[in-house]
Amino acid sequence: MKRKVISVLLCTAMVATMAAGCGSSAKETEAAATAAATDAATEAPAATEAATTEAAAATEAADTTDGGSDEGGNITVGFSQVGAESDWRTANSESMKSTFSKDNGYELIFDDAQQKQENQITAIRNFIQQEVDYIVLAPVTETGWDTVLQEAKDAAIPVIIVDRMVDVSDDSLYTAWVGSNFELEGKKASAWLKAYADAKGMKEINIVDIQGTIGASAQIGRTKGLADAVEANGWNLLAAQTGEFTQAKGQEVMESMLKQYDNINVVYCENDNEAFGAIDAIEAAGKTVGVDGDILVMSFDSTNAGLTDTLSGKIVCNTECNPLHGPRVEEIIQKLEAGESVEKEQYVDEEIFANPSEVTSINVDGTDYPVTVMTQEVLDSRAY
Repeated sequence: MKRKVISVLLCTAMVATMAAGCGSSAKETEAAATAAATDAATEAPAATEAATTEAAAATEAADTTDGGSDEGGNITVGFSQVGAESDWRTANSESMKSTFSKDNGYELIFDDAQQKQENQITAIRNFIQQEVDYIVLAPVTETGWDTVLQEAKDAAIPVIIVDRMVDVSDDSLYTAWVGSNFELEGKKASAWLKAYADAKGMKEINIVDIQGTIGASAQIGRTKGLADAVEANGWNLLAAQTGEFTQAKGQEVMESMLKQYDNINVVYCENDNEAFGAIDAIEAAGKTVGVDGDILVMSFDSTNAGLTDTLSGKIVCNTECNPLHGPRVEEIIQKLEAGESVEKEQYVDEEIFANPSEVTSINVDGTDYPVTVMTQEVLDSRAY
């Protein structure tokens, strides 16, 4: 549904032009249209209003040659995705594509930014030029969005942020945000480690943090959750280095850390793909993972592959980051279409999974959270 601003006079003139009939010259037609519009405005206001509405509707329905509309008048959504760096991101993209399909009444313009903010800024400007109805942004980093989001606001296009947050000078530059509480995720994982260490009588925690992309909301929140727990519990944080949320980089970082430290007994990976790489590096170095091994590997996201490794015991704790944002974003869009207000921040529901089974619940800031023991039945029931 392209956004059009059509004046009453122009619409009335268009209707009058059609009334003048075929075969008139351009000047005669223009004169007839002008006269008809004047008469309609002064002598029949009600008829003018009806004609204006009819002409505007006809214009919008017929105008499908460019921009954000298709032949069916679908709602057009421009989605700028970070990239395809992880299994989580793939599931997130699929959720958006399946939700905003033509069968569901949408036209989705999908753009893969390949991990570059400048590509996302270009994509947003293209969306504005195409006059999309809504812009959905999964930002690479939190900062650097004020200018382009102001451009979207000036074009009267609502912007919905998903996954990572944006740090802007004016919150009105975006309509709503949908995603996870990343710091809470970090607190949950750390609370599980504390409870497990207490249950097993672990005297010393020598931990390394394979961080996500520096500056991303998930990295900021998960890193802080761990850092606070390290300080509170007296754990020994040996090193923290970005694995960029990828398996290859996670493996590279783990290989380097293993060469520097021979006493690592916990690896805190800030997503599943980094955990896969870390496990490969640990095993290649002749060490073992799991509760009966040399090193405990913790992870985030709870993708199918990540939970498969949790089921096998290679990952001992996996804190969910729900990627299925499509339905929640659609709910926001439908409310906006109906003229309703929406909440500024909307969190998705998330769980925490573990194998072993010693810890069945954790407490974070006075709230109890159940810990799901990983089984094949649990894995088979997952939506992603």
